[in-house]
Amino acid sequence: MTSQYRVNYHLRAHKRDHLIEFIKGMLLTPFVLQTEPLSTAYTDIFTNIEELINEHRLLHATSNTTRLSKIVPTIGSFFTPLPLARAFLHTDRKVNHILGRKHVPPSFNDVRRILNTAQVMAIAPQLKLVTFDGDMTLYADGANFEQDSLLTAQLVGLLKRGVAVAIVTAAGYGHNAAKYETRLSGLLKSFELARLSHKEVAQFFVLGGECNFLFKCNKQYRLEYVETPQLWTADQIARTLDVAEGELADCVRRMGIDAQIVRKPRAVGLVPRESLTREQLDECALSTQVALLSLQGSSDPGAAPVPFCAFNGGNDCWVDIGNKLIGVRIVQRLVCSPAHATLHIGDQFLSTGNDISTRTACCTCWIINPEETLAILTELDSFLPSDTPVVAAIDAVVAANANANASADADAGAGADTSS
Repeated sequence: MTSQYRVNYHLRAHKRDHLIEFIKGMLLTPFVLQTEPLSTAYTDIFTNIEELINEHRLLHATSNTTRLSKIVPTIGSFFTPLPLARAFLHTDRKVNHILGRKHVPPSFNDVRRILNTAQVMAIAPQLKLVTFDGDMTLYADGANFEQDSLLTAQLVGLLKRGVAVAIVTAAGYGHNAAKYETRLSGLLKSFELARLSHKEVAQFFVLGGECNFLFKCNKQYRLEYVETPQLWTADQIARTLDVAEGELADCVRRMGIDAQIVRKPRAVGLVPRESLTREQLDECALSTQVALLSLQGSSDPGAAPVPFCAFNGGNDCWVDIGNKLIGVRIVQRLVCSPAHATLHIGDQFLSTGNDISTRTACCTCWIINPEETLAILTELDSFLPSDTPVVAAIDAVVAANANANASADADAGAGADTSS
């Protein structure tokens, strides 16, 4: 049994977040023992973990070993303190009701949400930049950012507050601004309805292909391509993509997958003709990671001669030149936002995802769908300084969207009457 457990653990390691697993394990003991009062036991645990994080922040720059790094060897940097005890009480009261549960202990998702809340509590006073993943963060996978999305008002509110906003997405359409405008048409229309000033929309950016294609919004609420320095030679890019393409083709052969291999200037992907399991897509991503790291003589995709991102996209698998770590840092330099004032929100923080690299550049929130993005932005809004008059602007967007929908329904109704 022990041997089988060890095998299963290693097979599942790419699906784990070791900090969350550590916290979850700590919370399990008082739950199993039914420690009374449970609220005190949980709060004490979160307070102790806060202290471990604070110590790690203090010593990490000068020492490779901290108490927390001994417990969680994969731990990275924390750019702000995390008020976990306060976040736990806030989340328990408003969302999860953990203290009222007798039979279900605190789960992975419970801890993930508490970490998210602690992060927005900590970063709110100095927030300068929020970056977002696209698919499954702002809109459904493969969908567009529609005008009636409740997230449009939240993003307008951030820009009204003077907070820069960027969408850092794997979607790669080269220099073709029109394709990105189509995906983001509802959001750009909402900027216009809210009458955002040139100064405000100039703080909105889109980075496609992880970090390869930069666009900014102009005063006509259109996207303009921004030339950026070439970080790698054409030969380096071609060699990397050749190896990735070969490995994906080998995955197709080994697993008998019915899929198309798609090659782009800065990416190569496996696009299935039939639905694949998560395990098959993880295998493609991990196989390609190993092949490229072996080629480049590095154990870290971000430190390789040509940084890359090989990830499970949910329905497909892609390998991009560069990664979101580089993408976020490009925007940070543009708006002069340090790590402790930058927040990245995304859904892909496992080792086969493409958001995980951003943890090296800034603070992060791990969500699983656009509904959770809306919830965390609503929480963030409640913690931001309230001296900026953004509520009226948000209400205006919501009202304008409602009017636009009502007009569209009326036009459709009139057309139906005419045709009959």
